[in-house]
Amino acid sequence: MTPPAAAKDPVAATSSSAQAEALLSSFARAGYALARPPILQPAEPFLDLSGEDIRKNLYLTTDATGEELCLRPDLTIPVARDYLASPVAGQPAGFCYLGPVFRFRSGKPSEFNQAGIESFGRQDRAAADAEMLALGLQALAAFGIDDIEIRTGDVALFLALIDALDLAPVWKRRLVRDFNRKILAQDLSSLTVNPSTVAKDYEGVLAALAGSDRKAALALVTDLMSIAGATNVGGRTVGEIADRFLEQSTLKGGMLPREKITLIEDYLAINCHPDDAVAQLRALAAKARLDLSSAIDQLESRTGFMAARGIDTSLIKFSTSFGRGLDYYTGFEFELHRKNNGDMPLVGGGRYDNLLTRLGAREPIPAVGFSIWIEALVKNGSAS
Repeated sequence: MTPPAAAKDPVAATSSSAQAEALLSSFARAGYALARPPILQPAEPFLDLSGEDIRKNLYLTTDATGEELCLRPDLTIPVARDYLASPVAGQPAGFCYLGPVFRFRSGKPSEFNQAGIESFGRQDRAAADAEMLALGLQALAAFGIDDIEIRTGDVALFLALIDALDLAPVWKRRLVRDFNRKILAQDLSSLTVNPSTVAKDYEGVLAALAGSDRKAALALVTDLMSIAGATNVGGRTVGEIADRFLEQSTLKGGMLPREKITLIEDYLAINCHPDDAVAQLRALAAKARLDLSSAIDQLESRTGFMAARGIDTSLIKFSTSFGRGLDYYTGFEFELHRKNNGDMPLVGGGRYDNLLTRLGAREPIPAVGFSIWIEALVKNGSAS
């Protein structure tokens, strides 16, 4: 893989765009401090949070100690790491940024500019979510873009549904994983596979895992791979192999009940204005006798805060199947698109309350933010 051009200073790299600089200044006036994380970052957090599949898109190197490093592929994780290393870690704090990121994209430049905001530590989650959407819309307005689509979703609602369905842990992991990878709607039919179709090459392993939890599966697979002298198989990590064996073991024990598949399908079919979604979700929960009230209340509260900030909520499309394809999102997710411009967002973000714990925080820290693709804004803006 050919390396990208030499990295530039984060702000100097975008000095040709007065609009981008003005946007950054407006974020600073709104109370967001300028963050300038190093371009060279430890690779482990990106590989751990996004999976080994991202490796082929990273620009990697190794230092003298053997630590694997990469040119930052985005700015969320670097900004979060700097926050955790700062004296204000754990306290409410907001940061804005503007600079180059590096990621292999077939047919597109591997170095491109990204701006955005990350907000940490705010307990008023619905209000913070609404503020992110408002600031994202502000970014589009600064570039003269007003013909927009607001696409939103909420993975917390899906997690609440799955928790309420009283499924085996392996089914929960499979459903959440498929949702995050945006393949759940297509994959639901395979979750009712007949047990007789399960692979027979690993009958002994599957029998040993019957009724086990993920910790036991990890231990068994680790032992087996240690004996074989392998660290991965076909690019799959130990954790991924363990999850696959657990799925197969569960499938041998029986199919996912058809009524639960139908309920998930009904849930994923909700696609409308957020207020209408609230009504449909309450009706679905009541019919199925499931308690989803807390997650639905959060959606309703968030919409109210959006309206209070002057956002035209009639422009908002809420879909229960909407997701951004990243495992670390935990709640509200959104993308801002120019109308009739396909699936490439101009702005995208959401809530990721678990990320900072996975990066080493001792206690959970609420977090929400968004990224802006500057070149896309310049290309689509009226002043371009």
